[in-house]
Amino acid sequence: MLPSSPPLLAFCALSFERNDRLLFERVEGAVHGGDILQVVGANGAGKTTLLRILATLLTPTQGELRWCGGLLPRARASYLAELAFLGHVPGLKPGLSPRENLRWLAGLFAQRDAIEEALAAVGLAKWFDTPCAQLSAGMQRRVALARLALTRARLWILDEPLTAIDRAGVAVVEQLFRSHLQSGGAIIFSSHQAVDLPGVKYLALTES
Repeated sequence: MLPSSPPLLAFCALSFERNDRLLFERVEGAVHGGDILQVVGANGAGKTTLLRILATLLTPTQGELRWCGGLLPRARASYLAELAFLGHVPGLKPGLSPRENLRWLAGLFAQRDAIEEALAAVGLAKWFDTPCAQLSAGMQRRVALARLALTRARLWILDEPLTAIDRAGVAVVEQLFRSHLQSGGAIIFSSHQAVDLPGVKYLALTES
């Protein structure tokens, strides 16, 4: 019998302390290709902090991360090459259109011809050239999510990706997620909203 492959990302016994306050402790989880993990918990429970640790933007007080079996930070370069992280803020230049906002990223990944396809996938086919300042908060969030299709990253870590998105928009995002999972990718995201996708796993954080 062949040994099973290690998870794409595994995290073990993660703890984080800030200003002498223990935010969470001994948090564990893992995702393989095709897995989706939703981080849930009350405001202040540490969801954003956990995701930033998983994206290597913060260092845990204790615990470890492993990418494809390799211990971080030793495997950090290969990990970051396969990671797409989206935080709370869309990170768009308001005076530029969705097409213009994505152009630099598409060039980085040699995906310039895929910009319109990526925007259409999140329901923005009619707004390619509208300045982002004229788009609603939910539509700006969709522009940010369109970046995911341009990165070719296997792991998506997303902090509240459904914020300000209406019901029709949520269905669009769910389809984006579904396509990524079916291609063997994995998703870790935080949200107070449920998503209509099979096999969602949950990681609940509680205030310490």
